[in-house]
Amino acid sequence: MSIEVKNLLKIYGEQKAVNDISFHINKGEIVGFLGPNGAGKSTTMKIITGSLQATEGEARVCGVNVQDKPISVKEKIGYLPEQNALYPDMYIKEYLSFIGAIHHIADSKKKIDEVIELTGLTAERKKKIGQLSKGYKQRVGLAAALLHDPEVLILDEPTSGLDPNQIIEIRDVIKKQGVQKTVLFSSHILQEVEAMCDRVIIINKGVLVADDKLSKLQNQSSAQQTIKVKFSEPVHAALFEQLSDVVAINSDADILFQLQCHDADKVKKQLLQLALEHNLNIVSLQSDTQSLENIFKSLTN
Repeated sequence: MSIEVKNLLKIYGEQKAVNDISFHINKGEIVGFLGPNGAGKSTTMKIITGSLQATEGEARVCGVNVQDKPISVKEKIGYLPEQNALYPDMYIKEYLSFIGAIHHIADSKKKIDEVIELTGLTAERKKKIGQLSKGYKQRVGLAAALLHDPEVLILDEPTSGLDPNQIIEIRDVIKKQGVQKTVLFSSHILQEVEAMCDRVIIINKGVLVADDKLSKLQNQSSAQQTIKVKFSEPVHAALFEQLSDVVAINSDADILFQLQCHDADKVKKQLLQLALEHNLNIVSLQSDTQSLENIFKSLTN
């Protein structure tokens, strides 16, 4: 496992910012880390990166205990914090060269050119950081996190301050990195999480309230699901009554039907089998699932 968190607890005074949470993330996973403001996301990320010490519990990165060997862990992690601290008087290449020296990168010039191109900083590469927009400063932070080719990426609001086109570009960068690396990132842009992640972890008031595949959360969050099926030829609605999991049948026409059910995946398979048995042609077959926004609201209100 690339990231492992066990019974993590962080107390500030009398407040439990993180309250006994546990999860693990494997290599090649891109996991969205969600929660309202003050839920404990940034605190958890800081503990995983070794920037903050836990009150109790432990965090491991690539099998290494963060508290025992913080320097070794930092070598394995690329971290973009929510408050992206940069040196405004440094040029982009100068700053990345400084970061490269910290990580003792052998051929840093070549690596710097690679991450500048990867994060879309080529047009701005000769500017001082202080001259950049917030979105481009965010790209500099991401470039610095990627520079030493870490095994794990911890990204706290990586698309903050980016315009829609920039968000798409950075989304593609993160997805490509997720093929070989482990990525844990937080975002308040839930559409981005849906676009990039198969799995989400949600915490609320320091407590873990969900950790599962997005598809499973969407199915579990609603007592009933809707399947829309369209045929190329007329079909009698009575045909669907033999499907045991269907609880209601609505038809806009004799070729288009909406089926209410408890298990959309199961009914989809039954519909395909039904079409084969009765020589029917399905034009379209889709299920309406709960959006991540609705799931988030139901779990954190």
